Amino acid sequence: MKDASPEQAMDLAQLEKPVLELEAQIQAMAMDPSQAREREKLEKKLDKLKAELFSNLTNWQRAQLARHPKRPYTLDYLERICERFEELHGDRRFGDDAAIVGGLGWIDDNAVMIIGQQKGRDTKQKILRNFGMPKPEGYRKALRLMKLAEKFKRPILCLIDTPGAYPGVDAEERGQAEAIARNLLEMAKLEVPVVAVVIGEGGSGGALALGVADRVLMLENAIYSVISPEGCASILWKDASQAPKAADALKLTAPDLLDLGVIDGIVKEPLGGAHSDFDAAAAALKEAVVEAFSELAELDAGQLVEERYQKFARMGSVG
Repeated sequence: MKDASPEQAMDLAQLEKPVLELEAQIQAMAMDPSQAREREKLEKKLDKLKAELFSNLTNWQRAQLARHPKRPYTLDYLERICERFEELHGDRRFGDDAAIVGGLGWIDDNAVMIIGQQKGRDTKQKILRNFGMPKPEGYRKALRLMKLAEKFKRPILCLIDTPGAYPGVDAEERGQAEAIARNLLEMAKLEVPVVAVVIGEGGSGGALALGVADRVLMLENAIYSVISPEGCASILWKDASQAPKAADALKLTAPDLLDLGVIDGIVKEPLGGAHSDFDAAAAALKEAVVEAFSELAELDAGQLVEERYQKFARMGSVG
């Protein structure tokens, strides 16, 4: 394997630095009409720079982009793709888990049950959302809403964005593993169309508990893996700093997973990543979701269940 170029060896923060500096210059000129021509030149320069920097990202850089603190989260997308969203709460057993949001959303006037993992931006929100790591009551809430959707013949959209299920003692006491396993079993049998989209991080069983779907899509710079690059590196090489090496070995990016047949499609992101243009990212997501539901609408309940089963049965096969 040839050595990485300096750009490929950079962390995402280093890679983004010249982009952010140029964006700041452009923003400073926004209120001065006399600088309109110069601003236009800088905008063209910015587009060219983004194209150069983001057209050949390494797997590790994509992993960092998937975790970008300014990346849109589930509620950011729902605000843009839904005409209306009515959130529903609680698992009817223990409580409500804010790491998973769910409810009825209207997309192009069609009611869809939408369930997604939600991270926080500031410290207060991160604590409330438990850093996007659901507990058992979150997965049980998700399943309750899925069964409700099935009862009323509504399609289901799952937005996946979690580093993994919460591993704390309290979660284990309340049956974390059973809650995830139950979701896998019940999602496999749902008699309504299910579309799942990995919008950021898709970490381990915590992601898969919302991922047993008829169509599994990924945003261009999302990741989906059984373990984080840092965790993999710590196990294999006893050194978390080997995470870039692990990211290559894990095949966790959308192009790799499409080649492996784990996902069904890739949703293009705006140049520079979804965080650079929330509206464009949401528009692309909506278009892909509407198209997927349109295809699935042609299948009856029996076909949906059988094709979903066959889809997952094919994964990992050899020979």
